[in-house]
Amino acid sequence: MGLYSVRRTVYPGVRLTRRVRAVMGMFGLDMDRLRRGQHVCDCEVRVGSGEICYITGPSGSGKSVLIREMYEKTAAEERLWLDEVELDRRRSLIDCIEGDVCSALRMLCQAGLGDAFAALSRPAELSEGQKYRYRLARALAGGARVVFADEFCSNLDRITAAVIAHRVACIARQSGRTFVLASSHDDLLCDLRPDVIVAKRLGGGDEVIYKR
Repeated sequence: MGLYSVRRTVYPGVRLTRRVRAVMGMFGLDMDRLRRGQHVCDCEVRVGSGEICYITGPSGSGKSVLIREMYEKTAAEERLWLDEVELDRRRSLIDCIEGDVCSALRMLCQAGLGDAFAALSRPAELSEGQKYRYRLARALAGGARVVFADEFCSNLDRITAAVIAHRVACIARQSGRTFVLASSHDDLLCDLRPDVIVAKRLGGGDEVIYKR
């Protein structure tokens, strides 16, 4: 791993429809002001192997922009976007994990899916929390060294989210894989124990905190 230097400006690209012009008029916007854009991301983040980088902040602060830029700056053969792991509707979990049966079970156990009923279920039939853990198992079984997840555990109840955050912390330390995660929730910090925290703020002034 290494240093991510991200500088990104997002420009509004809306079509000038009648309704758009009406809203612009209500807020006193002209085309010049609309085209200036909003600078949402300007920071440097250093992340090492086996570490967790947690990007947090309110909605609209640029968390998704930063994590996507970091993903794009990572070599394709080393990265994995967690939510893009497919949920098979036909095969069982044990058949979806690469390697022999024992190594596949080991991966499922590390992700908290080591019982027989879970291993013999199909990924698409799992609960939301189990789907997250299945995707973690797939990440472990694959060759990706850096795992990215936007809206990390955002759709889960907070107890399940805490369990998965703790599991990710264990996996990162044991496997040497790096996790880059983004979420507006800050209640996972104790369980996740990130090495790097990027606190995004509306209007800029982001802060990078290293726990080393």
